[in-house]
Amino acid sequence: MEIRKEIDNSILRRESEEKSIPFVDLLLKKLKNISQKEKTGHTLFAVCPNSENVMKASLRAAKRANAPIMFAATLNQVDIDRGYTGWNQNDLVRKIKEYSYSIGYSGPIIVSVDHGGPWLKDIQTIEKWNLDKSMNWIKKSFEAALEAGYDLIHIDPTVDIFSNQIKIETITERTIELIAHVEKFCKFKKIGPVSYEVGTEEVHGGLVNIDVFSKFLKFLKDGLEKVGLDYVWPSFIVGKVGTDLHTTTFNLDAAETIVNIAATYDSCIKGHYTDFVDNPKDYPKSGVAGANVGPEFTILEFEALEELHEIECELYKENKISIKSNFIKVLEKAVFDSGRWKKWLLKSENNFDKLNNERKEWIIKTSARYVWAKPEVKCSQNRLYNNLKLNGIDGESIVLNNIEKSMDKYFREFNLLDLNSKLMN
Repeated sequence: MEIRKEIDNSILRRESEEKSIPFVDLLLKKLKNISQKEKTGHTLFAVCPNSENVMKASLRAAKRANAPIMFAATLNQVDIDRGYTGWNQNDLVRKIKEYSYSIGYSGPIIVSVDHGGPWLKDIQTIEKWNLDKSMNWIKKSFEAALEAGYDLIHIDPTVDIFSNQIKIETITERTIELIAHVEKFCKFKKIGPVSYEVGTEEVHGGLVNIDVFSKFLKFLKDGLEKVGLDYVWPSFIVGKVGTDLHTTTFNLDAAETIVNIAATYDSCIKGHYTDFVDNPKDYPKSGVAGANVGPEFTILEFEALEELHEIECELYKENKISIKSNFIKVLEKAVFDSGRWKKWLLKSENNFDKLNNERKEWIIKTSARYVWAKPEVKCSQNRLYNNLKLNGIDGESIVLNNIEKSMDKYFREFNLLDLNSKLMN
């Protein structure tokens, strides 16, 4: 076992260091060259590492696809307070290094902050932190990410809980302030160049407003030049391409429009809320260079564990195990006790008990990620796995395979299969 120095030991990583080019920028440049040569697009697949099972499944699927993998970790998931996964930034990177080494995956791995901005960390909204307190926390989180070896920082000051509608000028000012802090910290700590992701997309997604999108890019470019950061420019611009938490259709026309606008600034478009998207093939067709998927894998993890729980109940009836894990009951109680499920209530909903069964099920499944790392949930899951193991069933492999089936789809539909070989050539 080896916890190596770098996130990965790919040839691309070494080239990035030798040429002092941000790793993500170099990867996107090579991806563009390959796309032009093959006359077909490629969309990088970004996974939100909301559990250890999802992290493991991502690396296993990447190895099978022989393709790069990107991790986009929100500050709710992974942060200096260890988030709901129980990991800080350094823990996540070390976990990725450890597991990729153990399975023999040596391709490119990108680790990034997702939605790094004031009030996008739940506690800041719940406790109504002021702007200075929120921004200071975000800056410390970015510092921890940089020291851990992250490659990409998503600067996202698109939310203001004290304003009904945040102005594009305010978003630009806060974006520049956070970028300036990152650059100053990297210089002070002698950390190599990092890549950025920015955008005007508010947390719930939807369709892009072209005027606002174009204005933001112009304001950002002018603003960076004014503060002497003209050498900095984001690799990714987040684009609203029709998908959100409850909409699963990617809008090809809208995506192509903003891809062309971003290209004039030498940036790529990245889509969020790609979970369960109906038409993933259209992402590379449109020229979108990256796409995030997160809650989908929580739901698939839950469904696999729910199936294992049902098998365990049958084994108990047949007197093949002594004590049941009661996993689903333990999990549901932990979700409810956490209170974090309230985040997903619609404006018309205020009482969980009065929701219909379909809504209750969706909220429990989606909110399971918040409690996977809780001691009582992990203990119950281990008992479930042990009960199944006594009867020749490998529970962990079943869970991982269920998640990986979906990941395999994205690697295939995003034209990523065997991309690592092409990048080496």
